[in-house]
Amino acid sequence: MTDPVPHRFYGDLAPWWPLISPAADYAEEAAYLGGLLASAALPVRDVLELGSGGGHNAVHLTSRFTMTLVDLSSAMLDMSRALNPSSEHHVGDMRSVRLGRQFDAVLVHDAIDYMTTEADLELAIGTAHAHCRPGGVAVFVPDATTEVYEPGTDVSGHDAPDGRAVRVLEWGHDPDPSDTWAVTEYSFLLRTADGTVSAVHETHRHGLFPRATWLRLLAEAGFDASLVVEETTEDRTPRDVLVGHRPL
Repeated sequence: MTDPVPHRFYGDLAPWWPLISPAADYAEEAAYLGGLLASAALPVRDVLELGSGGGHNAVHLTSRFTMTLVDLSSAMLDMSRALNPSSEHHVGDMRSVRLGRQFDAVLVHDAIDYMTTEADLELAIGTAHAHCRPGGVAVFVPDATTEVYEPGTDVSGHDAPDGRAVRVLEWGHDPDPSDTWAVTEYSFLLRTADGTVSAVHETHRHGLFPRATWLRLLAEAGFDASLVVEETTEDRTPRDVLVGHRPL
């Protein structure tokens, strides 16, 4: 049977997530996304996040919204529960999960990048539409569209008070610009509290679609679709954010 979580990044490495990508780093972006979620035609109280990961967006949104969090990785949801104990958590695939109810808004952050075919992206958008009540809004935040994608390398990492530490090398490139995905190579150096250092390397495929494809699929799903350029003070290219309002 195929492992539903094929990457160690979201499996046995999940306990390292607070050092790989600290929750504090999400504060500015979550505040911006909160404004987009509030742009629905109705008051937004209940928000569904698909591909919520370790809950690092949600922890900044729970003071404003009631969050329901869905992720494919039970290990990442365990990390999220520690941060967001008042939020409802569900294991599920954003292409197929159905919770049997609707929400005022739906957020899909960069976990949408793991939709590497147009068919998968269409399914994920369909899930968002199925859970978004009339008058609500769905917000999608891919790391890049084709128009803004830039290959590159980044090094990051953080230390914990107990002696643990992580260093991460990311190397993104697009082997074939004619298809719908690019590649990020991740190398992790992980130091445990006793000083032992181990190395892990993984290759991740990430979906890469033109703006026109996004807007077409959102419209076909039943959304009034628009694209906004992210507002950020971070030293990087602002993301294209796709916003779908479901008509009343």
